[in-house]
Amino acid sequence: MKKALKLLLLFDTMVMFSTAMLTPIYAVFVEEIGGDILSASQSWAIFTLVAGVVIFLMGKMEDKVKEQELAISLGYFIIGVGYLGYLMVSSVLSLFIVQIIIGLGFAISSPAFSASFTRHLETGKYASQWGSWESTDYIVTALGALAGGVVATIYGFTSLFVIMAIFCFVSAIIIYLLPRDLI
Repeated sequence: MKKALKLLLLFDTMVMFSTAMLTPIYAVFVEEIGGDILSASQSWAIFTLVAGVVIFLMGKMEDKVKEQELAISLGYFIIGVGYLGYLMVSSVLSLFIVQIIIGLGFAISSPAFSASFTRHLETGKYASQWGSWESTDYIVTALGALAGGVVATIYGFTSLFVIMAIFCFVSAIIIYLLPRDLI
C-alpha cells in the first residue's frame, strides 16, 4: 500500500474514531439537554440530510479543485468545531445548528477524501485497498464506541467533546501541513 493511502487511512481513522465515540450514546446526550427520542432522530436526520445534499454539490466543486487535500483538512476542521459546539448546546434548536455544522464538515471532507484515496489506489488492488478502508472503519468505530462510553461515564460529555474535537483538529492540521506529494 502506498504511503499516501496509509496517511489518508490514519487521519480519516482519527476522525472516524472521534465520531464513533458519540454515536452509540448520542440519544443520552440529547436527553441531557432536554430532548427526547424524537429530538435525537430529528437532529440526526438534519445532519444526514445536510451532509447528503451538500456532498452532492461539493463533489462537483471538488472535481475542479487542484489540492483536494485542503478540502479534507477544512472538512475535518469544521467537524472539530462542530464537536466543540456540543459544549454550548443548551436546547434542541442549538443542537440542530451544531448538527448542520457537522454535516457541512463531513460534506466538505468526504468527496475530497474519496477522490484522494481513489487517486492513490494501486492498479489491480482496488478491492483490497478499499477493503482496508472499510475494515479499518468498522474496527475503529467499534473501538471508538467503547472509548466514548468509558470517557462519558468517567469524565462526562464535556471531556468527550473536547477529545473528539482534538482528534479532528490534529488530523486537519497535519493534512494541511503535509507536503502535497505525500497525500
